[in-house]
Amino acid sequence: MRRIVLIRPYRDGRVLGKAPGSPYTLMRLASLVPEEIPVEIWDENLRKLPLDTLSEGDLVGITSMSVTIARAEEIARIAMKQGAGVVVGGVHSTLMPDHTKTFAHSVMVGEGYFTWQQLIQDYAAEGIKGMKPVYRDERWADLSGLANISDRVIQMVDEKSHYWTPYLEITRGCPRNCDFCTAIRVSGRRMRLRPIDEVIDEIDRRGIKRFFLTDDNFGLNFTTDPDYVAELFERLAPLDLHGWTCQSEMSVANHPELMKMSVAAHLDKHFIGFESVNPNNRSSLGGKSKGQALMAEEAIRKIRATGIGVVGLFVMGFDEDTPETFQAMWDFIRTSELDSISTTMLTPYPGTPFRDTVEREGRLLDLPWSYYDTAHVTFVPKNFTVQELRDAYDWLCRKTYSPWQIVRRGTRSLGRYPIRQTGKKLFGSFSTDYGYRRTYAYRNAL
Repeated sequence: MRRIVLIRPYRDGRVLGKAPGSPYTLMRLASLVPEEIPVEIWDENLRKLPLDTLSEGDLVGITSMSVTIARAEEIARIAMKQGAGVVVGGVHSTLMPDHTKTFAHSVMVGEGYFTWQQLIQDYAAEGIKGMKPVYRDERWADLSGLANISDRVIQMVDEKSHYWTPYLEITRGCPRNCDFCTAIRVSGRRMRLRPIDEVIDEIDRRGIKRFFLTDDNFGLNFTTDPDYVAELFERLAPLDLHGWTCQSEMSVANHPELMKMSVAAHLDKHFIGFESVNPNNRSSLGGKSKGQALMAEEAIRKIRATGIGVVGLFVMGFDEDTPETFQAMWDFIRTSELDSISTTMLTPYPGTPFRDTVEREGRLLDLPWSYYDTAHVTFVPKNFTVQELRDAYDWLCRKTYSPWQIVRRGTRSLGRYPIRQTGKKLFGSFSTDYGYRRTYAYRNAL
């Protein structure tokens, strides 16, 4: 084996010289490579990939979501043509392995941390002919000691120079079964917890001052594992952090003591999946939301009263949505005290009940995977024509992500902090809305 090359296909590119978020999964996989084997991480968001250097003896691993799978296929075919062994993993491969194996020697299904090590051994022993067509790992293993990031990889990636937001994982899994979400199909339904010592050690060795948790539903641990969360917050409190954010649900508002501790632990914002302001959609929301605006407003008020910000995550285009839903959504955005807003288009991702429904009913549009970016309409809605739904979503996004609205929410968010913290909190107060504006702008210039 000559070397291992791990690749993240292009998605966001650079913003003011840096890519938005670090290649966390590839960093963990690279850390599992034996020290005697050279390993490189190529992030196409940072630079043009030197694909012409790939050759026989290279093992190329590509991670991809559905939205980037077309580019992943291009890279895989080039690498295979030049004699390299190619394996493709990630969300799309887990959900659609039959599609992925048409352009790779091997497909990784599931988490892959154990099967990745097996693949390395197989390739080292017999090259491409030793690679199995599918490496499947859906055991949802405990997180203790699982792919801790090595010092070699920390130095290689140099997150401070190349990425705005380092990613971190503390827990994994989500028992909620929203019918449009891939989480339980990719990470399992059982909540799993990393040893806190490993979390603190990783933060220290990476030298990160702010981070975003990749956990699908960190906030649910407030209810399911409060003692773990309390100990975590106690250990984070003494660290010199500028702030961190996580994905949550409204139930965190019911835990005032933990919320108070989270402030001391430098938690900055909860990204909360309210999903909808239409109560008729509650059967699609997996139990974490009832689609009632008054409940959402009360949760926002309670959380912000503790000094923590709230980013509202909403999905538009459910089968029960009507034109009135979009007006109600805008009214909620205007009057709520949310720090930032994410309004995305409902997307029928592979492996989800929602996709099964639209396929069964003949409502799935024949569109490239690049349209699966949560900003395109990819199915025929029930209460709109396709163009009417596009127009309604455009109308909402143009209002939500207007410069004035971003400044208004960002200024309000910044106002939560003492003046002495302005320098630490300035970036985070405006960056979230700006990022969502860019996501929508992939399809339409605002």
